[in-house]
Amino acid sequence: MSKTVAYVRVSTDGQDNQNQKYEILNYCDRERWQVDKWLDLEMSSRRSTKERRIDELISVLQAGDRLIVSELSRLGRSTGEVIQLVKELTTRGVEFVAIKQRLRINAKNGQDITSKVMVTMFSLLAELERDLISERTKIALAHIKAKGKKLGRPKGPGKSKLDGKEAEIRGFLEKGVTRLNIAKILDVSWGTLDTFIKQKMNKQ
Repeated sequence: MSKTVAYVRVSTDGQDNQNQKYEILNYCDRERWQVDKWLDLEMSSRRSTKERRIDELISVLQAGDRLIVSELSRLGRSTGEVIQLVKELTTRGVEFVAIKQRLRINAKNGQDITSKVMVTMFSLLAELERDLISERTKIALAHIKAKGKKLGRPKGPGKSKLDGKEAEIRGFLEKGVTRLNIAKILDVSWGTLDTFIKQKMNKQ
């Protein structure tokens, strides 16, 4: 028997999932549907699909089922990710509804012209998003180079917890204190101390 699954996600505890639930329930009342299963979670879109229970969502939906969300952004971190999920659902024969975007793709009529246009437009938007991100990245890198700044990690030793303690370390060494004991005194590992001495103190 087919079922209707509602997916609700908020990013932080400062957000309220009640609005999403209200929109979904109100829509279902108008359509005379009943929500059979709720997936309700507080999770950033930056987390993995497993953590956001997207993998679980796909596994519980079968041909003839329906997925409803208050808006598309609840499903993924990018346009491309959302599109891939919608394609996956329609391929599986699952009806998809996004209330805010007034989007309803009926899997039973998944090959009609309206559904094809929607999926095509989504794909174009995903491609546009990738191109814009790539272009912004290239412009930003070119701007940095134009200012004479070098890209990537700076060469040479970076900052150390032992910076400013050269005299203290040298004093311990002159008194015959082992590097292992000096590391314990300064609360660092032996490797950190040894690297610091080789890279910074031996050059002075």
